[in-house]
Amino acid sequence: MTQISYLLFQTVLAATFLSCAAYIVFFISRKKEVRTLARWILTLSGILQTCYILSRYWMTGYAPVTSQHETITFFAWASTWAYLSFRWRYTVKNFGTFVSLLIFILLVIAASVSRGTAPLAPALQSPWLPIHAGVSLVAYGFLALAFCGGLMYLLQEKELKTKRFGYFFSRLPSLEALDQLNSHCLTAGFLFLTLGIVTGTLWAHQAWGTYWQWDPKETWSLITWFIYLIQVHQRLTVGWRGKRAAVMAILGFCAVLFTLWGVTFLLGGAHSYAR
Repeated sequence: MTQISYLLFQTVLAATFLSCAAYIVFFISRKKEVRTLARWILTLSGILQTCYILSRYWMTGYAPVTSQHETITFFAWASTWAYLSFRWRYTVKNFGTFVSLLIFILLVIAASVSRGTAPLAPALQSPWLPIHAGVSLVAYGFLALAFCGGLMYLLQEKELKTKRFGYFFSRLPSLEALDQLNSHCLTAGFLFLTLGIVTGTLWAHQAWGTYWQWDPKETWSLITWFIYLIQVHQRLTVGWRGKRAAVMAILGFCAVLFTLWGVTFLLGGAHSYAR
């Protein structure tokens, strides 16, 4: 089973690479048939990622979100299906190029860390594990889309501001479309992020008898949640749009990455088991 799981992950990497390469070719050539091929390969990658995550579950007997390899893989899976679900309802020009590249980078990082399994720590032996971790990583998937949209916005805004319509101008969506993308992904991501915080506090109460311990990862999760709360509040009340919203989406995602990795390796704490 271990060998099958290993080969399955290699297939996931190959499919994601091909999808990313096809999206880049489409970005350069703008041939619609290449974009269609890229999207189908990315869908195949999403299916293969699902199969790989299930294979890890069958190997270990518990939700595969307890190691860095499993967490990053699940993050990539969430980003993949967040994009595909978004693409099912909305069309944003060349969005897939940026998202597929991010997904491929995540999977390369997952491939570079240990894929070994270990007995489940006592604190993790709870039905809250898949609920809390799964919801939080789905939130990260949607916030990753907002990050990609923010980067695209800044690239397009720079082209328009300098009035030098270069390589990116004709290949990127309008600023209005990118701002709407930011709004949709931010709303979905913030909703799941809030559910992640709530389920985390319920799990903490079950495991340690207290809803909050101010553990480093708990603290940074709360900081990240406040960063996105500010974005949602300002967008709804004072109409934060455009470049400011794009920059905040990028900064918020940096906080997500620090919460996911930086806290684990730099600050430790009760959540440092996910190495």
